[in-house]
Amino acid sequence: MSTSSTNPAQGPDVDGQENPALELAQFAAGCFWGVELAFQRVEGVVKTEVGYSQGTLDKPTYKDVCRGDTAHAEVVRIHFDPSLCPYTTLLSLFWSRHDPTILNRQGNDVGTQYRSGIYYYNENQAKLARKSLEAEQVEFGNEKIVTEILPAKKFYRAEEYHQQYLEKGGGRGLKQSAAKGCKDPIRCYG
Repeated sequence: MSTSSTNPAQGPDVDGQENPALELAQFAAGCFWGVELAFQRVEGVVKTEVGYSQGTLDKPTYKDVCRGDTAHAEVVRIHFDPSLCPYTTLLSLFWSRHDPTILNRQGNDVGTQYRSGIYYYNENQAKLARKSLEAEQVEFGNEKIVTEILPAKKFYRAEEYHQQYLEKGGGRGLKQSAAKGCKDPIRCYG
């Protein structure tokens, strides 16, 4: 597994920018299913995709990532309209969806793929992410936040059955609303 600069997995995320009026964002906050549904409900979020980023293996699969040796995180890539949804709105939702003081774990999900991360596409996003982390750290006091803030690396879209998983009903066939502004509790289940 190459980690040199010629490794496609280590390159910047330059795919997926179909509409120049939209911006991209990437967040890792544990299992991507519930995080994706939360972002789907935000006004100004035009599209969400779940996948893998920040790793070393080109074209990873879910099985590869679950092995724990690819360094990928489960991420949600968001296409959003900054005139309707400022990046700071996405950051606020990100912090509310998980415990950023736990390293490589959220709930029963354990492994480096479940780490906390903000992966930025430009310097303004980086600045806002760092500022939001500083504000959150004040709230957490002595509990150190372990969220990484790094440039967005190549995004690999997860297998189709993972996309909008909870909206489609998850493993139990119990569909959950992705309607804009929906406040229903998000139930994660495989």
